[in-house]
Amino acid sequence: MGIARDSRHKRSHTGARRAHYRKKRAFELGRQASNTRIGAKRVHSTRVRGGNIKYRALRLETGNFSWGSETITAKSRILGVVYNASNNELVRTNTLVKGAVIQVDATPFRQAYEKHYGKPVTTKRRAAGAGAAEAEQDAEAKKSRAVVKKLDARKESSKIDPLVEQQFGAGRLYAVIASRPGQSGRADGYILEGSELEFYVRRLRARHTSKA
Repeated sequence: MGIARDSRHKRSHTGARRAHYRKKRAFELGRQASNTRIGAKRVHSTRVRGGNIKYRALRLETGNFSWGSETITAKSRILGVVYNASNNELVRTNTLVKGAVIQVDATPFRQAYEKHYGKPVTTKRRAAGAGAAEAEQDAEAKKSRAVVKKLDARKESSKIDPLVEQQFGAGRLYAVIASRPGQSGRADGYILEGSELEFYVRRLRARHTSKA
């Protein structure tokens, strides 16, 4: 028997069996889950109802992620799945689904932030040493006074979430997948911050302590 998405085989709310008044229909068809994993990009196209095309991602390693508070969107490498509210097995197997909390490479966002504000994103990088200070002075020398003035004005509003700053120190950011990889063939999403990030950090800590 194939995978079906019909409700005719279910009992009614009173518990009575429904009469079989017709055979199966193509619009009741279901398909195998894509179970998108992390790996070299592999996407299959599927012809669906109405002649439309769905893109079934079997393997993905990158996605476009948005950093909302800084209005930065960048293509970043997916490093792993860390939390899934529906099933821990999807975390163990690194399966990419909508709503999964993942870790992405922080480098593109760090570079965009430092270019915009003209200063390192974390306090650790700011105190990197004399060599870094000299390199920064050389960079300052090449900039015009107008550019330096603009960067100084931006620095006042350059404060970021302390939890996000910690993640920049580790080179990894928490993000949530907002697209459906098995339907669109993409793993796009947004960087976690604020109360939502605090919630998931608490959940992850609780899970690690329970394992210990």
